[in-house]
Amino acid sequence: MNRIDMSKYHDPFTLKSRVKRVIWSITYFLFFRFFFLNIFRTWRNFILRLFGAKIGNNSLVYASVKIWAPWNLEIGSFSAIGRNVDIYNQGLISIGSNTIISQKSYICASSHYHTTPSLEWYAAPVYIKDQVWICADAFIGPGVIIEDGAVVGARSAVFKKVDSWTVVGGNPAKFIKTREIKS
Repeated sequence: MNRIDMSKYHDPFTLKSRVKRVIWSITYFLFFRFFFLNIFRTWRNFILRLFGAKIGNNSLVYASVKIWAPWNLEIGSFSAIGRNVDIYNQGLISIGSNTIISQKSYICASSHYHTTPSLEWYAAPVYIKDQVWICADAFIGPGVIIEDGAVVGARSAVFKKVDSWTVVGGNPAKFIKTREIKS
């Protein structure tokens, strides 16, 4: 018989991870979010690095970005994470160099198995490689790899791998055209 039984759900988060999240949440609120001017970009990167984030040179993470776990975040050099981006990184989220994540995008590295009776939780890393542009309000799902140079159109939902130097869009995102950089 097909039934959901949440009484059998196993919470995967330990007390240690919960305490770490509480400390991060307080730090985020007091020492990250209020430092919203661009002159504080180095300060925000410093705070993220204190909590285990790996961030390259000259990257910009806006103060309004929501980050679930900085210790599961990697950002290359010269990348930007725009205003109100939500990085729900219970699993690893890796963002390459020269990459832009535009405002209000949502990147998710975890989900639940919908086929188990208690909807068991799982983490699946997200890899957004170099020279990628994730346009405004896009959703990037768990386990997705976005290869070098790809563009994900505004309001798109990506659930599968995106090939190098392609432009995709829609829900679910589909190939639109090849991306060519004009000199």
